[in-house]
Amino acid sequence: MSLSVPAPDAREAHDAWVGLGANLADPQSSLDSALRALAALPLTALIRVSSRYRSAPLQAEGPDFINAVVLLRTGLAPLDLLDHLQAIESDHGRERPYPNAPRTLDLDLLLHGGAGSGSLHASARLTLPHPRLHQRAFVLAPLAELDATLAIPGRGSVAELLRACADQRCLRLPTRADPT
Repeated sequence: MSLSVPAPDAREAHDAWVGLGANLADPQSSLDSALRALAALPLTALIRVSSRYRSAPLQAEGPDFINAVVLLRTGLAPLDLLDHLQAIESDHGRERPYPNAPRTLDLDLLLHGGAGSGSLHASARLTLPHPRLHQRAFVLAPLAELDATLAIPGRGSVAELLRACADQRCLRLPTRADPT
């Protein structure tokens, strides 16, 4: 995937894993557009993108979601990155009328920092690792595709956690053309 911004300084950059999802309007186009926006973030390089997956909503109603996970290398601090992710969601018409509502775009910061496994962070606005990522096949399957040995702090390996979610429907979709 081509990058439109310079890569961050390696001494100040961290890995950040971001989950993407959408189930309203045109989810495939929303994910394409979100990938372009992520690639254009300041001090950030889009390193890897998983395949897309179709999954049923969890604890909610509505159409199936289209999901993916990306690996970013970023010089942005976790809360700064979160602000950018929420701005991208807003640009895509994201509304939050109630918990687990259908959405035009959802960008979740899953992990940030550390040697590939992410650091711990807890504040009123952000908890890292994402507090429910270990329970969601639609996050774990794309994560496993990118790095099955990735460890989720306090939870275990992505591969182990994915096995525990085997009862959740999460289907890998055929590969699409690069949207950037």
